[in-house]
Amino acid sequence: MTEAEMYSVYKGLLVPSLLHTPESLKYFEEFVFRPDDIIIVTYPKSDVGSRNIVKGTTWTQEIVPLIMSGGDPASVETLPNWERVPWLEEIQACTFNLEQRASPRMLTTHSPYNMMPPSFFEVKPKVIYVMRNPKDVFVSTFFYHMTASFLVNPGPQTEFLHKFLDGKVMFGSWFDHVKSWLNAEDKEHIMHISYEEMILDLKDSVSRLAQFLNKSLDPEVIEKIADRCLFKNMKNNNMSNYSAVPREFMDQTKSEFLRKGIAGDWENQLTVAEAAYFDSVYKDKMKDVKCKFVWDLKTLNGNN
Repeated sequence: MTEAEMYSVYKGLLVPSLLHTPESLKYFEEFVFRPDDIIIVTYPKSDVGSRNIVKGTTWTQEIVPLIMSGGDPASVETLPNWERVPWLEEIQACTFNLEQRASPRMLTTHSPYNMMPPSFFEVKPKVIYVMRNPKDVFVSTFFYHMTASFLVNPGPQTEFLHKFLDGKVMFGSWFDHVKSWLNAEDKEHIMHISYEEMILDLKDSVSRLAQFLNKSLDPEVIEKIADRCLFKNMKNNNMSNYSAVPREFMDQTKSEFLRKGIAGDWENQLTVAEAAYFDSVYKDKMKDVKCKFVWDLKTLNGNN
C-alpha cells in the first residue's frame, strides 16, 4: 500500500490511519484533563535501550506506574502498557473509559505542545517529556517501519533518512516536536528529561521523577523500581514487551519491539556520509535552541 493509503494528514502531520481514526482524533481533541493527570510525552520511537535498560516511552510507562504504586509490581503486571498508560490519540483510548478511571490517571501522547487539547492548557496537568539523541530516534524509527504493518516500508536507509530529517514521517519533524515542548509555557508543570540522562543514572532519574510527581519513596523502593526496569526484566514482562500484539500488526520476527538493548546504535547503522549530513541538518535546525543536551556534549558526534 502507498503512503497516501496508509496515512492521514492531521493538522499538517502524518499519522497512521489504522491507529488514528477520525473518531480517535476527535476524542483526543475533546479530552477533558484533570489537574492531577500525569502525561508522558515523547516523539515517536524516542526509545532505545542500553544493555540493562529498556525503551524510553515504554520504559517511562513502566517507571511511572511503579512510582505511583510505591513499587508494587502488580501495577505493571496486570495491564498491557498501552492500556495502563494509553496513547490518547489512538483508537484504543476511546474504549478504555478513561473518564471513569480514578485519579491520578497516567496517560501518553506523541502530540506536539501546540496541538494539545484546549483542556490541557486550562488545567495544566503534570508532563514528563522524554527526549533522546535524534540519530538513535531515526534508527529506531527505521527498524520500526520494518516491523509494523500499519507503517509504510522505509525503503533504502539514506532515502528514509532524508524523509526523517525533512519531517515527512509520522508526527512530523523531530526538531519541531522537541522545540515545541522546550518552549512550552507553564514550565513548572513540565519535566524535561533525556533518555541519555536516565541511562547515566537510573536511580537518580527515578528519584527525580518521584520528586516531580510528589511521591516520597525510600531509597530501597527507588532501587527496587530501578531493578524492575532493567532491560532483561521488562523484556520478560508480557505486559510490556508487546508480545500480545497480533503478528499481522507487528511482526517481531523482522525486528523485535525491544530490539537490541543498546544506546548509540546509530554508530553501527549510519554511514559516515549519513552521520555527517545528519550533523549538518541538526546544527542548522537547533541553532536557535539555547540549552545543551547530553548528546550535544557526548553522543551526537559519537564521542562517547
